[in-house]
Amino acid sequence: MSIITQVADAMQDVLTETADIIGLETGFIQRQRKLSGSSYAQTLVFGWLSNPDATLEELAQTAATLGVVISPQGLDDRFTPQGSDFLRQMLETGMKAVIANEPVAIDVLGRFNGVYIQDSSTITLPDALAVIYAGCGGSTAKNTSSSVKIQVRLDLNTGKLAGPYLQPGKEHDRSSVLEDMPLPTGALRIADLGYFSLKHFSRLNAEGVYWLSKVKSQCDVYDEDGKRWDLLNLLKRRCQDELDIEILLGAKERVPCRLLAVRVPDAVAKLRRSKLISEARREGRKVRKKTLELTKWTVMCSNIPRELLSLYEAIVLMRARWQIELLFKLWKSHGHVDEWRSEKPWRILCEVYAKLLAMLIQHWILIAGCWEYPNRSLFKAVKTIQRHAMNLACAFASGSIERLHEALESIQRCLSVGCRINKRSAIPHTYQLLLALDDSS
Repeated sequence: MSIITQVADAMQDVLTETADIIGLETGFIQRQRKLSGSSYAQTLVFGWLSNPDATLEELAQTAATLGVVISPQGLDDRFTPQGSDFLRQMLETGMKAVIANEPVAIDVLGRFNGVYIQDSSTITLPDALAVIYAGCGGSTAKNTSSSVKIQVRLDLNTGKLAGPYLQPGKEHDRSSVLEDMPLPTGALRIADLGYFSLKHFSRLNAEGVYWLSKVKSQCDVYDEDGKRWDLLNLLKRRCQDELDIEILLGAKERVPCRLLAVRVPDAVAKLRRSKLISEARREGRKVRKKTLELTKWTVMCSNIPRELLSLYEAIVLMRARWQIELLFKLWKSHGHVDEWRSEKPWRILCEVYAKLLAMLIQHWILIAGCWEYPNRSLFKAVKTIQRHAMNLACAFASGSIERLHEALESIQRCLSVGCRINKRSAIPHTYQLLLALDDSS
């Protein structure tokens, strides 16, 4: 099955028949007059995919494009608890679709059965929604009681996305459903310290899954001779420039892995310390002296054998974890999933769900159109998709799967002839560093 067929089938399934079924099951659609479940979902998805700041009037025009005549007020009246439940289930249905392209041609990524990076991002919601998504609180009295945490896992090889899974903002990253979702044998998992868990590392070891992570400063380390070390003391003693040794990590768990470290330039360490201090001041806390001392090194742990990944390659792959940060930035700066034109809590929640569904479909199109190119620019590609979003709406309005294929193929052609990142010599992009590994091997 071609990638265009995969995307077209998934869009058709989620936004037509399934949407109508969910509309009836949730009670959102009781007497179908102007809007059906499918026309409502398509209106919001294509309206906000085309223009993330679309007004009610502009959304009503999108509905007209789809063959539905409804007033802006009529749409506004649909932003209800039932409407939010409908859109939440629509998002959950969309997440079940598996869209993946052929692996990108980068050797170091191809050594693994998928390179999965995962992270979360938080959206602050009105306090009235705390009963659904409880927040962590804050220093201000307003809009600190509710927030939603978005959990995502992305395969750098094929573009396949798991998520966005939603959980209350106050919950820890390690409670994410992603942590219980198995990865294929031979895959590589990269995550930040929010997901650091020695028990989870042990489980991944047993499942034949590779992992790469930064190291928590309080972890005890046992070297090749069985000697117990404090991490900072070990680095001071044994890492003047580079370190790559076999260790056991944790006083109780004793997880077998490699400890990898490199000393960074003084300017980099100074910048790291400044950032830590600034963040601590904003949050009203102090930074431990040990944490500030550790800024002198980049420190990682991994169960990947040396013959499969060198120290320098591990550093580059850890940098590639920021690709998921760029994905969240894409959703927020271009998709405006954390912005809205209303103060009504249920309308805001409906908008968050609908925009996340739009971002999911947008990601499917990115996979089909430009994922195979290492130097792809997702930011440029998204602008192209936004310009073509109403063509997709017209294709849906026609009821012709052939028209939908044609609209997607048109976007694919546009993405294939542009949407690239220019090379940088001073500060190379991540894709340049990854490709450079191929050249040096």
